[in-house]
Amino acid sequence: MSFVIIVLTAMAAGLGGWAGIYLGLHQVQAPAGLDIIVHRQIHLTADQDRQLAVLEAHFAELRKTRQAEMQSANADLAEAIGAQHAYGQKAQEAVARFHAAMGALQEDTIRHVFAMRAVMTPEQARQFDDSVAKALTSPAS
Repeated sequence: MSFVIIVLTAMAAGLGGWAGIYLGLHQVQAPAGLDIIVHRQIHLTADQDRQLAVLEAHFAELRKTRQAEMQSANADLAEAIGAQHAYGQKAQEAVARFHAAMGALQEDTIRHVFAMRAVMTPEQARQFDDSVAKALTSPAS
C-alpha cells in the first residue's frame, strides 16, 4: 500500500511540476508575438532591424535563463512533494523560487518591450503600443 502512495505522490508531483512550467512559460510568451508583429507589420529600416536583432538575442538568453530557473524550482517542488507528502517548508521554498523567477522574467519582458520601443520612430512606436495593448488585454489562449 505504501508503494502505491509513493507512486501516486510522485505522479502528482510530476503533474504539478509540469503544470507550473506549462502555465508559467506560456504566460510570458508575448514578446515572441510582438517580435513577429514588429517585423511583419511595422516597417523598419535596416538599421532598426539590426538594433532589434541585438535586443532580441539578449532577451532570448534572459528568457532561457529564467525558464531554467523555473524548471529547477519545479524539480525541487516535485522532490519536496515526494519526500514530505505535504506542502512543507521545502515545497514552499520551491514555489517561492518559481514565483521569483517568473516575476523576474515578466520584468525582463517589460524591459525588452521598452527597449524595442526605443528603437522606433514615434509613428512606429504608436503602432507598437497598440499591438502591446492588444496583446496584454486579449484573452489568454
